[in-house]
Amino acid sequence: MRAPLIALAFAGLLATASAASAVDIAVLTPYQSSVATNQMIKVFEEKAKTAGWNATVVDTRGDMGQLASRIEDVTAAKVGAIVLVSVDPKQIQDQVSAAAAAGIPVVAIDGATAPGVMLNVTSDNFELGTKLSDFLFDKLGHKGNIVKFYYSAHPGVHQRELALDAALKTNPDIKVIAEHYMVVPGPIDDARKTTEDLLKSKGDQIDAVWAAWDEPAIGAQLAIEADKPDSKIIVAGIDGNPQAVELIKSCSHIKGTVSQDFDAMAGLAADGLTKILAGEKPEKAELYAPAKLITPETLGVTCP
Repeated sequence: MRAPLIALAFAGLLATASAASAVDIAVLTPYQSSVATNQMIKVFEEKAKTAGWNATVVDTRGDMGQLASRIEDVTAAKVGAIVLVSVDPKQIQDQVSAAAAAGIPVVAIDGATAPGVMLNVTSDNFELGTKLSDFLFDKLGHKGNIVKFYYSAHPGVHQRELALDAALKTNPDIKVIAEHYMVVPGPIDDARKTTEDLLKSKGDQIDAVWAAWDEPAIGAQLAIEADKPDSKIIVAGIDGNPQAVELIKSCSHIKGTVSQDFDAMAGLAADGLTKILAGEKPEKAELYAPAKLITPETLGVTCP
């Protein structure tokens, strides 16, 4: 009985919030605690307000089972569209397919293509991983030992990992001496604790930390600054997280981040959904937002 009750409650919430002609949009994610994910949701909410939509955000805090249940709820509530943020639709394929079969458009932001998903807007994550790896390997002179922080459950982050694998094949003098599958939510604390342990066991061997996104990079920086502040360990990540950018400006161990344009992703998704709701099909099933490398040099900072 629980699922029908939740569906009715959700339907009631939407009905209360909706004007007669407004479209109800369900925005769902398991990762709103992520800075980047929250940023995309906020921008999408602004776009939705401008479009006259009623956007309701559901965060399942890392619980994929709950995410599947909430999609079933909003499908039963007959929302006008479903927007998935920072999740691989294939992990909830049955629910996505059921929503599509019910005539509900499904759009992904920072996700992946999948049956039933009309549009995914993201970065070219393999390119992001390549930019990160090339930058880090150049800083090391193409020789040294790295620690790898990764998270294969996210389709984009997994593509970055595959890019690292490709870069390692052409850089035989770069060795991965430790790797850690990140805990999400809570990647900063997880990376900090893991780095603390690695500094105790392999501190003298570590030349760099390859972080699949900025939050693990920040956690690594916190540990290095506390335990080995004078070391030459280089840390780099992906996203352009404001905290990571500030740490780059302050000449910390974080020396680079590949910045994604999250605002553009949310904007492109909103534009695409506008066309979909007007009965048009997207020209492409997947759109890429641009990305750029941020370093002390690009910020006009000279570090010792």
